[in-house]
Amino acid sequence: MSKLPIRTVAKPWGKDVLPAPFTAPAGERIGEIWFEPPAEVSSLLVKYIFTSEKLSVQVHPTDAQAKAAGETDRGKEECWLVIDAEPGATLGVGFDRSIDHAAMRAAALDGSIEDMLVWHPVKAGDFFYIPANTVHAIGAGVSLIEIQQNSDITYRLYDYGRPRELHLDAGIAVSRGEPIDPALHRHIPETGTVELADSQYFTAHRIDGQPDAALIAAYAGPMLVIPRKGTVLLGDAVLQPGDCASAPSLAALRFADDGQAIIVRPAA
Repeated sequence: MSKLPIRTVAKPWGKDVLPAPFTAPAGERIGEIWFEPPAEVSSLLVKYIFTSEKLSVQVHPTDAQAKAAGETDRGKEECWLVIDAEPGATLGVGFDRSIDHAAMRAAALDGSIEDMLVWHPVKAGDFFYIPANTVHAIGAGVSLIEIQQNSDITYRLYDYGRPRELHLDAGIAVSRGEPIDPALHRHIPETGTVELADSQYFTAHRIDGQPDAALIAAYAGPMLVIPRKGTVLLGDAVLQPGDCASAPSLAALRFADDGQAIIVRPAA
């Protein structure tokens, strides 16, 4: 188990100034930083996302819907933890009213779907769980950590006139035309150990300091570690903010008093 390979992805909508500890190469706008997962946690993917423009209005199917549609990949559920946000930054998640698929299609075609989303003002520490079938978009000026099912299936419903393919038939067929459950978004305090997600696909916590015995028992198998602050050790390796590592279990990690990290494991 070790630090994971990093894949840095330039995007037109990325940022040329990234939050610490990341830096963008001169002349490049970095939109994503991916960590290639090992086989034992290959169902998961962790990435950082940095935006200077709004991303497309999109949706992801469930595993069953992806299979029924003949997709070669699994569906996708994901969650976001905002780590930095410019003044006025927002995330669009869910609709502001219940709408049917015919109204959704018309709104996607004329662009009004953007205004039908709920655009949540965000700051560092805001957390959202995005179930499959939830229509969503990441706004400009946001930096976040995304934990997701490892899947490439994205159905774009609207893309602000950019010359990219839309997927109206497939996307609308799996879209839920309703507001997001308020329980799926909240603010995470700067300190303390907090459960982030406990879904049928993955479980995630933000750990602050040495974890207790119950949490160590809950993370007894392969997992990913995303250091956020201070000192976190995996064997003799010091994990730094900006890293992502695989670990055989939570018991293999040692947290200094100032050590803080996000941990995630596939669902049992």
